Amino acid sequence: MKILFASSEVFPFSKTGGLADMALFLPKSLKEIGHEVFVITPYYKEIAKHHKEMSYKGTKTISMGGIETIVHYYELIYQDISFIFVQNMHYFERDHFYGYNDDAERFSCFSYSILEAMDVLDFYPNILHLNDWQTGMVPYLLDEHYRRINDGYYAIHTLLTIHNLEYQGSFDPYVSRFFNTNFDYTYMHFDRVNFLKAGISRATKINTVSPTYRNEILTQEFGFTLDGALNDRKCDLVGILNGIDDTVFNPKSDPLIEFNFDKRNFFSMKQKNKENLLKQFNLEVDLNEPLVTYVGRLATQKGINLFNEILEEVIIYSNARFILMGSGNDSYESFFRYLSLKYPKRVSNFIGFNEALAHKVYASSDLFMMPSRFEPCGLGQLIAMRYGALPIVRETGGLKDTVIPFNKFTDIGTGFTFRNYDAFELKEKLFESIQLYKDNLPIFKKLMKQALDQDYSLKQMALSYENLYEIILGV
Repeated sequence: MKILFASSEVFPFSKTGGLADMALFLPKSLKEIGHEVFVITPYYKEIAKHHKEMSYKGTKTISMGGIETIVHYYELIYQDISFIFVQNMHYFERDHFYGYNDDAERFSCFSYSILEAMDVLDFYPNILHLNDWQTGMVPYLLDEHYRRINDGYYAIHTLLTIHNLEYQGSFDPYVSRFFNTNFDYTYMHFDRVNFLKAGISRATKINTVSPTYRNEILTQEFGFTLDGALNDRKCDLVGILNGIDDTVFNPKSDPLIEFNFDKRNFFSMKQKNKENLLKQFNLEVDLNEPLVTYVGRLATQKGINLFNEILEEVIIYSNARFILMGSGNDSYESFFRYLSLKYPKRVSNFIGFNEALAHKVYASSDLFMMPSRFEPCGLGQLIAMRYGALPIVRETGGLKDTVIPFNKFTDIGTGFTFRNYDAFELKEKLFESIQLYKDNLPIFKKLMKQALDQDYSLKQMALSYENLYEIILGV
């Protein structure tokens, strides 16, 4: 089938989070199982360095609310996928992707550009796969302006994937003028224009990135005020787990780690990786103690405030080593620095993100913390298990769907889980997992092997989306 995948960011060209990874991983996997796929995304400032690799495809004039602007389309082939970049210097070539006062205008322009691109490319997809609020207005604009133009537009079905419901594209009502229609409650939510609500109302189907998160967003606690709109479409709402690229995240062949390994030699090689990393971070080397790590955004959603309450106590009353990596909230960054300064032989941090270093951390870790307040899917725990590190996670969203809790009676499990968003429960699991490493290493190694055996590959994800596309098309 023909698929047009629309995303406001795409790795490796633009990235702020997991959406960018999925915008490469999923189209690539769909292409590999036989589908014709284009990806469309804005031409941001930092993408200019790839311009010589691109070919010009065409130009369109976008009219919205009395504003006329021109967009140019460029194609770049990367990993056998056609990426279409929408160029408009005024709207997209800025220092950041989001966070401007005219974001509603910018992503209205992108939404029109997605639909106009079909005429430029002469590519009318069976499935127009949209992602997050930045493309949420597209189903509405398709219905209101484009379906009547020709049979190609008329036959398009839309899927809206919600990667994080917290971000909705909520704006003052005046931005409705950009839609070139009479006032319509389809896009209104609490007296504001809400791009995501429009997509929820008009997309053929909606999905989110794990089965548990699908159920959670139907509740008031996790619905971020859109639980009502989602419940109205409950029968059209599906949960599909994200996957990871097991060629990029492959401990057997990963060029970014010192000692490669597989299921046969994972523990000895992980120990060698751990020894190197501890030395790199100037930590005291003792391989009889576990290495506990965190890699991710420093945000309350990720549960970092729980660290503030209990992590120092765990450091004091255990002899584990800790490496903490990430950036975000200033107070959380300061807390990580404080721990490193106070316990320089046991704790170290890296404020920021470095892809090569992240791979080394995963390959060296025994335990990986991810105590999120909510987590639509999460990639960190999947990558950790791929490298034989046991996640410590809260039972929410994709974390609950992917990490099998350790059962001390059966020795089944791929990690350690706790139910409530509670610092004491996290502390209990940290002490339990650290003690298991020290007291019963054979069982700990068995859990590591069970984690390595998990299959959260892109092919599994792509097959799930293929099945959903077929349901949408009625085939």
